[in-house]
Amino acid sequence: MMNVLGIDYGRKRIGLSFADGDVGVAVPVAPLVNLQGAALFEALGKILQERKVDEIVIGYPLHMDGTPGRRVQEVEEFVNALNNRFGLSVHKVDERLSTARVEADFHTFGKKVSKKSGEIDSSAAALILQDFLEQRNFSTEVAEFLEFEDD
Repeated sequence: MMNVLGIDYGRKRIGLSFADGDVGVAVPVAPLVNLQGAALFEALGKILQERKVDEIVIGYPLHMDGTPGRRVQEVEEFVNALNNRFGLSVHKVDERLSTARVEADFHTFGKKVSKKSGEIDSSAAALILQDFLEQRNFSTEVAEFLEFEDD
């Protein structure tokens, strides 16, 4: 399994999460706050190198009916920039309600957090990445089962 970086993209805050290939569990990591342009990509490059990242998963902003949200073009441009700079596979994953789920969880457990800190964004990135990992594992299990059935 590969090391994967999860991203919840925003103009001011980029939430980040990481999954070690051996464990396969997404955990939030420190977000990138108020970074843009070259500084943003320099910080991302450092993280990708330090964590030996093989793939990137990014939240894709869809409306509740599944149509592209207003920020899709921004995310597409960011994905293209990631591809051009780092040459890693970038997987787009439906991010509907990820931030709302995190905020509800924080509220349930009485955890007070400033939106400006990026902690909510990184927790949302972890949800997005975990969804991706579970879908990938499920697909692999189904494929293995179908191969077994053919034998």
